[in-house]
Amino acid sequence: MRLEFTITKGDYIELIQLLKVVNLASNGSEAKLMVDDGIVYLNGKQEFRRRAKVKSGDKIEIDPDCEDIVIKIM
Repeated sequence: MRLEFTITKGDYIELIQLLKVVNLASNGSEAKLMVDDGIVYLNGKQEFRRRAKVKSGDKIEIDPDCEDIVIKIM
């Protein structure tokens, strides 16, 4: 599944906020667990920083074979 998300304020969104906004996590605790469990990849590399800045053009993957999100800034 491919999902595109547009950032309308600022030039980035924090990773755990993004997971909540696109409904990959139902709340902040679930988003934190996803990152802590190592199932979130940022640009092909496992990401363990909960507040990593996701910017335009970045690719987020949840278990690489599952879902990806392409981030764009409007």
